[in-house]
Amino acid sequence: MANSTLVTEFLLEVFAETWELRILLSVLFLLVYLGSLLGNLIIIIVTTVDQTLKKTPMYFFLRNLSILDMCYISITVPSTCVNSLTGHRNISVAGCAVQIFLFLFCACVEILFLTIMAQDRYVAICKPLLYHVIMNHQFCVQMTLASLLSSFILASVHTFKTFQLSFCHSNLVPQFFCDLPALLKLSCSDTFNNKLLILLSDIGLSGSCFVFIAISYTRILSTVLKIPIKGERGKAFSTCVPHIIVVSVFLSSAAYVYLRPPVESFEVVQEMIISVFYTMVPPFLNPIIYSLRNKQIKEAVRKFTLQVFPVFEYKMNIYFSWYFRGKELIK
Repeated sequence: MANSTLVTEFLLEVFAETWELRILLSVLFLLVYLGSLLGNLIIIIVTTVDQTLKKTPMYFFLRNLSILDMCYISITVPSTCVNSLTGHRNISVAGCAVQIFLFLFCACVEILFLTIMAQDRYVAICKPLLYHVIMNHQFCVQMTLASLLSSFILASVHTFKTFQLSFCHSNLVPQFFCDLPALLKLSCSDTFNNKLLILLSDIGLSGSCFVFIAISYTRILSTVLKIPIKGERGKAFSTCVPHIIVVSVFLSSAAYVYLRPPVESFEVVQEMIISVFYTMVPPFLNPIIYSLRNKQIKEAVRKFTLQVFPVFEYKMNIYFSWYFRGKELIK
């Protein structure tokens, strides 16, 4: 890799030159990062400790998605915050290659997991009697391994093809992390094959996954509309719609950065802002969508909290006893 490039290290772009704005953005990114870690960690713990959730296919994938999201957001955000606060923007060629590989790997697994989870919801709602037959444990493990293997191969190919190029125009990466489209702009080699590979990957993987998710949720919503109880329909809509929104934001923002033609320098900041939507938004919103709107997750969190903090349980029992006694006195 070192012999194929004239650049020995890269310089990452920063969001702003002013110190005050950099501190503000670093604090904001750090809060998003910590919120994502906390939300995903809670899901991992409760879906592992609670034996009922542990054996359910939906929570098997949700646990894996949470582990992935913690890794996914950790690839870019901590280093971005450190670089912004310290002014250290250098990254070695090898470090850049590792970051690109890990980012592409996690991004591919993310969209595949979201697709499998859409399939899981489709079977659960549209074919409930066959749910445990179709979504059995063996199928879940096989789909997880297939997602990891295919993403590993795709990320390896993209990383290898990228660092076969020569970089001699500049070492300033127009992005706050090592991203594939940003590096291609720095190459003085022919990047046609690389861009074609990106296009085929986006159409083959992201496009097909998005179509599959859209079809799954269309069938889910069609089935839900036939439910006579309005409350149940509202619950289904409140779960499906946020998931569709997150997937749409994730794919549309990534497609905008990866598939658009080269941009001028004054549009770099705009491109960096859009990159936030596919690097930070999905890991941050996924725990909210799958936990705050899920009664089973909330009940499992309550049980786990009471087990870990028995004093809290005692105080809560006293509070509820006072509360119900007060209601009886009022009557």
